[in-house]
Amino acid sequence: MKIGCVTEIKKHEYRVGLTPQCVAAYVLRGHSVTIQAGAGAETGFPDEEYVKAGARIETEAAKVFAGCDMIVKVKEPQPSEYPLLREGQILFTYLHLAADESQTRALLDRKIIGIAYETIRYDDGTLPCLKPMSEIAGRLSIQEGAKYLERPFGGRGVLLGGVPGVPRGKVAILGGGVVGMNAAKMAVGLGADVTVLDVNANRLAYIDDIFRGSVATLYSTEGNIRSILPQLDLLIGAVLIPGARAPRLIRKDHLKLMKKRSVIVDVAVDQGGCVETTRPTTHDDPVFEVDGIVHYCVANMPGAVALTSTIALTSSTLYYGLKIADKGAEAACRNHADLKRGLNVYKGKCTCAEVGSAFALACVDPDTVL
Repeated sequence: MKIGCVTEIKKHEYRVGLTPQCVAAYVLRGHSVTIQAGAGAETGFPDEEYVKAGARIETEAAKVFAGCDMIVKVKEPQPSEYPLLREGQILFTYLHLAADESQTRALLDRKIIGIAYETIRYDDGTLPCLKPMSEIAGRLSIQEGAKYLERPFGGRGVLLGGVPGVPRGKVAILGGGVVGMNAAKMAVGLGADVTVLDVNANRLAYIDDIFRGSVATLYSTEGNIRSILPQLDLLIGAVLIPGARAPRLIRKDHLKLMKKRSVIVDVAVDQGGCVETTRPTTHDDPVFEVDGIVHYCVANMPGAVALTSTIALTSSTLYYGLKIADKGAEAACRNHADLKRGLNVYKGKCTCAEVGSAFALACVDPDTVL
């Protein structure tokens, strides 16, 4: 199979879909790889390393798209890239379609085969290609939240860990999954007063056990959310329903309950956000204020630590990319149930129920088209 990887053009996206080590793995299996010139430069992988690994360098993205059977990316294609996709071409990347109707309809119109990292799922619910980025985003959420709590950045002027004689900053995390757990680790490490809210009682019990009482847990209800908001310095939105739009747990009217200049970091922004007032931002303009509350809603948070993120991401996606390249998308999905769950669109048909529900699209069972 002919594999292609292009430079990411989403604003301030520095990651790359393939490392030189990935290229070597594809070439070893008899596949050819074309890399757009400079695709890995911002991550620390010069073109020379790709060439040594066996890749061919192409200067124009359009030529990479035109000459390859499968395009491996990091982020969803941008509108200028839609026309470059062709019928039957495999797109293997993060898609987050349930929060993006225009992209969904564009990919359906182009009749591509779209396999989304974020919905590849094991039988036990684990999301192997989303997990590494969720780990990074969870840890970054506290790092960024702590920064924007500083007064020069618009925050309350609170140090999360406090100092002797001064109360610690209060952090609440909505969601006890991978993002939430990693946010809690960082917040506890900084010495903050941390509470995690979730709707899964077993998960709350697990968190209580793991953190040995250093994290408070609450069942996520409207009443508990309203009761905790007035106490907070930092709120982390870490809610995920795989493939679906994030539920809006924090409404605009909730903001009036919060302290002025407290901070919200909505990690769920890629899936539409779990805060009603969320809108996607970028690394060069990451925050905005609504009703006196600072919102940090960067839609590609792990891109800020591109080297760490690229290595973590490709360590999980390469396994599936090789399956697709070796067998073709159809056979790979038929033989691997976890990969089949990643199939979001197939040659003009929506194959992900959560995406179909988001936009009232007719959705087909992947088994009927594979």
